[in-house]
Amino acid sequence: MESSQRRKSGLNLPAGMNETSLRLETSSPSPCSSSFRSISISSPRMISSLSSPSSSKSTICSDRFIPCRSSSRLHTFGLMEKESPAKEGANEAYCRILKSELFGSDFGSCFSPAGQGSPMSPNKNMLRFKTEHSGPNSPYSPSILGHDSGFSSEASTPPKPPRKVPKTPHKVLDAPSLQDDFYLNLVDWSSQNVLAVGLGTCVYLWTASNSKVTKLCDLGPNDSVCAVQWTREGSYISIGTNLGQVQVWDGTQCKKVRTMGGHQTRTGVLAWNSRILSSGSRDRNILQHDLRVSSDYVSKLVGHKSEVCGLKWSHDDRELASGGNDNQLLVWNQHSQQPILKLTEHTAAVKAIAWSPHQSNLLASGGGTADRCIRFWNTTNGHQLNNIDTGSQVCNLSWSKNVNEIVSTHGYSQNQIMVWKYPSMAKVATLTGHSFRVLYLAMSPDGQTIVTGAGDETLRFWNVFPSVKTPTPVKDTGLWSLGRTYIR
Repeated sequence: MESSQRRKSGLNLPAGMNETSLRLETSSPSPCSSSFRSISISSPRMISSLSSPSSSKSTICSDRFIPCRSSSRLHTFGLMEKESPAKEGANEAYCRILKSELFGSDFGSCFSPAGQGSPMSPNKNMLRFKTEHSGPNSPYSPSILGHDSGFSSEASTPPKPPRKVPKTPHKVLDAPSLQDDFYLNLVDWSSQNVLAVGLGTCVYLWTASNSKVTKLCDLGPNDSVCAVQWTREGSYISIGTNLGQVQVWDGTQCKKVRTMGGHQTRTGVLAWNSRILSSGSRDRNILQHDLRVSSDYVSKLVGHKSEVCGLKWSHDDRELASGGNDNQLLVWNQHSQQPILKLTEHTAAVKAIAWSPHQSNLLASGGGTADRCIRFWNTTNGHQLNNIDTGSQVCNLSWSKNVNEIVSTHGYSQNQIMVWKYPSMAKVATLTGHSFRVLYLAMSPDGQTIVTGAGDETLRFWNVFPSVKTPTPVKDTGLWSLGRTYIR
């Protein structure tokens, strides 16, 4: 009877299996694939145990594995379809061309519109050209190229390397009898490239272009030189003496033009503006001299309680800054007899004073051994803008006219020369070589070279600042010998 049933169904069934345990299922047709059938067999085990007719459990098995995407963890492997960002839309055309080249021109037509209805539909993430996004701190971030925030000049332009400053002087002059006195000002460089140096009772002129030395004057055995200062034009030079006199000499003719009195004791500091010569003395007074009038001085400024050791006119001739051994920094205008500013933050003598050539009303000052600070002031309102502890006595300050930098010279305890960027006050260079405190400082007329003097009786020339046109330091032109020569 069983054989007759097998003949009716047309199936050759194994022994122990009837037609009721067999179901034929047909899948819905797909546009691109032929119908395929799955055979389901009710059996407690796999196909290897099909001959066992006794089973209480029913499991569906098949002759091929068709995965169920809903139960797969495709998101773990990044294969799930994700919304493409708007900025990746430009890559869609590239993807279509690549698919067409690899699979044929009719490759896209055999996918269902949803892209997921057919088991043959590849995931859209395949063959996709994806733009990788770097972190915000990466130098290769796409934002550098303008994808997100536009072109960034800071990120695309590498930082400039620090400017190299020669660590050794290119010229050394012996200066016998150069005094080791903090309150004197014995070196100045004229706009006509002539260096004036006070040595003992004499003043010597050294012409930088040919190294020619000229003796300007000798004050005699009863007096000595305490200060020298050229006019801005560079043709006349003023000399302050230990007896309190102020002398004016014609530097080109080596002739004395005038002698002016008024101070009771030594005149240690001098400062010219366009018409007026100011002198500061140990008698605590500042005298204003005008060569156009016959009197020794035209006005007296009284404000310091101790020796005046620093004097500088602003570049516009409107204000005069004075520093004293009373730790005060005073600012005067052209007409007042009283200071318009009294700045008392320094805790030691204020000799180092410099007006910025780059910013009006910006004044720098430096304090002595107990202070060691460089301070910056806005003289419009008297506010302190910045200060920095240099670690040693500040003897001189001078701004570069070519770049926004300032040079300072120091005494106890390191005897160094330092170049600073303003306003960051980052160190550009630290120069050493003097064995005594660096009490004297002057700058060449081109603003590239400084000369420093110390109680070790030497004058040292340093290439510190760049020229106006090029950022590279000027090299030695060979006009000055590298050997040591004497100034007298």
